[in-house]
Amino acid sequence: MKLILTSEVSGLGAPGDVVEVKDGYGRNYLLPRGLAIRWSKGAQSQIDAIKRARELRSIRDREAAEEIAQQLGSLKVQLRTRAGESGRLFGSVTTGDIAEAVKAAGGPELDRRRIMIENPIKSLGTHRVTVRLHPEVSASLDIEVVAA
Repeated sequence: MKLILTSEVSGLGAPGDVVEVKDGYGRNYLLPRGLAIRWSKGAQSQIDAIKRARELRSIRDREAAEEIAQQLGSLKVQLRTRAGESGRLFGSVTTGDIAEAVKAAGGPELDRRRIMIENPIKSLGTHRVTVRLHPEVSASLDIEVVAA
């Protein structure tokens, strides 16, 4: 199935990209959520309009992303969670937990889908996570996990 992406889809592409996906993925996930529209020969004008708007937003968004990256670099984030006596957590720290902790620490509101955790956080201590703010800008953030 050939589709035109209307939103950024991780691992697939950016708005305005024409992609070929399996029928079920397109029909059951991308189209109902409004992440893509069906491709047709007449849709080329829509593709051009989406790409022009993306280029204009990209310049503005990059500058804003660099400002947010500077804010995140100077932010001290502490996350309180339940842990056993050995320092092992009951469960693990999720990207949603991190987004809430950043907001509580006075940082910007982050989309949990843009936070990347390399290894699951299952112990107390300081852990480094990456936040993808823009395709060209990412920020590293240290999270201190402490027992509640």
